Amino acid sequence: MAMVLTDSNFEAEVYEADVPVLVDFYADWCGPCKAMGPAVDALTKEYEGRIKVGKINVDDNQEIAAQYGVMSIPTFIVFKGKNVKAKLVGMQDRKTLAGALDGAL
Repeated sequence: MAMVLTDSNFEAEVYEADVPVLVDFYADWCGPCKAMGPAVDALTKEYEGRIKVGKINVDDNQEIAAQYGVMSIPTFIVFKGKNVKAKLVGMQDRKTLAGALDGAL
């Protein structure tokens, strides 16, 4: 299960993580975001212990979304510390997301 990220816990959960973090920028009303759920959940299980996965609602947390130029959702950003290792905009297949994660490991 992906952790819930907010503007207030983002720094502690993402920047200070000891493993890469896949952040899923989404909104509750976004159909493609919901469609990505099973792929994100599968990656969370597959990479357990090697990465963290977090979801951040852009409607409720506009500060972080703006900081990283999230204009379309879903957007997936892989962080390693404060460094952006990959940014994928729109629906992605599981293999593409896994490749982005592998690149950060």
